[in-house]
Amino acid sequence: MTEPVRVEATPAALALIEEIKADHGPILFHQSGGCCDGSSPMCYPQGDFIVGDRDVLLGTISDVPVYISESQFEAWRHTQLILDVVPGRGGMFSLDNGRERRFLTRSRLMPKT
Repeated sequence: MTEPVRVEATPAALALIEEIKADHGPILFHQSGGCCDGSSPMCYPQGDFIVGDRDVLLGTISDVPVYISESQFEAWRHTQLILDVVPGRGGMFSLDNGRERRFLTRSRLMPKT
């Protein structure tokens, strides 16, 4: 049985990821738990964010790892996350900030495998 794909991205998100990678090099995403920036996916340079022992790797998108906290993973374990892009400002510390486009997480129930 194959492992289900837990995270995907829209074409707009893939394009913004490539733009940010061109400017900053290797990056990663961490799905925010809701503090200051709501539930936005936060984008960081790989060397600037320390992945915790209790963070869960959901998968990779365009060679970019996507993490979520263990507690949030438990709440969303039956959900597939889809990174998308909408107009607006990104999270205060996220690399999409200042580009007038920001990442947004959409979701749907996990497809049956």
